[in-house]
Amino acid sequence: MNLYWQIHSAMLSTLYPYRFELFLSTQLIILFGSVFINAQWFELWVMPLFLLANLIAGIVLVYKRKRLIRLMFLLFALSTVVLVLNFTDRESYNTTNYLKFASYFLFYSIVTIEIIRQVWQSKVVQKNVILGLISGYISLGLLSFFACLSIEILYPNSYSGLNASLEFSDQLMYYAYITLMTIGYGDILPVTPIAQKAAILIGLIGQFYLVILTAIVVGKYINQESVINK
Repeated sequence: MNLYWQIHSAMLSTLYPYRFELFLSTQLIILFGSVFINAQWFELWVMPLFLLANLIAGIVLVYKRKRLIRLMFLLFALSTVVLVLNFTDRESYNTTNYLKFASYFLFYSIVTIEIIRQVWQSKVVQKNVILGLISGYISLGLLSFFACLSIEILYPNSYSGLNASLEFSDQLMYYAYITLMTIGYGDILPVTPIAQKAAILIGLIGQFYLVILTAIVVGKYINQESVINK
């Protein structure tokens, strides 16, 4: 067992300096890969692989948080099992989907908090910090999506404008990011009190992230450059 953890620790320590690059690149492929690859083929083959890669990148992100690393490995194992079950047994898809979304929500909650903590505490603003800042914002969108999806599952018809002929999870993913960015096209609307409160919270979180965390990173960069130029 000690040898097992030593091997994994060596791998994680090697990847750790590239943690933000790995996490952000896999995030972008998951979100936008279907634009460049046949959607059906992407959903069936490509996205599950990169989703697992993203989960591994999330484990790399929390590598130095010893209290969290075992929990993250457990969530990764659970997510992997659920993905395999969904792929091999379509009859259990709905049941295992709930378990999958629950494990993803907890996993990405931990990762998002860790990204924000690392970006906040960074003393020198380099490329990896900027990538971490971007990745953290995308992660907030994923958490917003899981929140909206949970609301729709627990309280059906909480959102009007969902097209019955399309996968409603894809539509809620779009809605979550549009709300986070406070664009609000109005094609999908929250119609129940809990969905409306969630929309307010998502919009506030998006603004707080941009106004506070981004401003802090920009301020650190300006101070850093002024010290270098003196």
